[in-house]
Amino acid sequence: MKLLPPILKLSMLAGVPHSFIRRVGEALGSLAFFVDVRHRRIVSRNLRFAMPEMGPSWAERTTRKVFQNAAITFLEILQIAVLSQKDILEKIRIKGEEHFSALKQREAGAIIISAHLGNWEMAHIFVACYLNEPLMLIARKVNPDFLNRLINSVRSRFGSKVFDKKSALPKMARALKDGKILGILIDQGTKSTEGVEVTFFGKRTTATPVAAILAQRYQVPVVPAFCFRRKDGFLEIVVQPPLNLYETDNFSSDIVRNTQLMTNIIEQAIRTHPEQWFWFHKRWKRHYPYLYREDIARKERERRKRKAKR
Repeated sequence: MKLLPPILKLSMLAGVPHSFIRRVGEALGSLAFFVDVRHRRIVSRNLRFAMPEMGPSWAERTTRKVFQNAAITFLEILQIAVLSQKDILEKIRIKGEEHFSALKQREAGAIIISAHLGNWEMAHIFVACYLNEPLMLIARKVNPDFLNRLINSVRSRFGSKVFDKKSALPKMARALKDGKILGILIDQGTKSTEGVEVTFFGKRTTATPVAAILAQRYQVPVVPAFCFRRKDGFLEIVVQPPLNLYETDNFSSDIVRNTQLMTNIIEQAIRTHPEQWFWFHKRWKRHYPYLYREDIARKERERRKRKAKR
């Protein structure tokens, strides 16, 4: 929380109309689209690979929109740092509210799964404010370090705890035993030794099974919730009913099937608003490395340089 006082002094975004934030974000995103060749290439190839039926011109237009959404999201994160709980609740629309209401009445823990859609950072903050209950958030460290500290300061404003995914499993288990709510983004890839193989947009990849494992082991509901940016400028949280998970005598098979089920839910949400997903991930690099050949070659050159200096 140490970063919040400087933000409160320096940020001029509090009270700024969202229409202005959107226009500035679109301009910054368009600039980044032209300047950042490397990430433009990753986003464009991902889109063409995942949704080839849409055509190259669609992929080009959508790539620009992906950059714009990322820029708008960043500006919104700065504004979140100075908004009150009342302000945040007023800025978000909610669809499927009855499924969140059920969480309020729960007697055990729960897992909310989501993806890097719309403004995913605003989404979990809204949930904590709406339920009036801190969440336990699992996240990868963001580089550089100052940006990671900034984002975590915003994430924890209303009491939520943030844990690095590398060492979070025991803490996640304890949280569920204590009746807490876990918030997990499950749309990124993972190492083959840590994930299970699934199909995502019809292509082979790996996905984390942690939500499936914890749900089955501790018998807690898994609720999908996604944030979308509406045409009128408002963000909307869409909450789905708890998933009907497979549960048989074969624990390992159930984990794979349930991970695929959750991956399907993620894909459906992305297909609804593909321009709002964070396509900057090299999502299929382990099974289709040729998609990112320039980046893989660059990392190999860097590895050789480090090795030569030893």
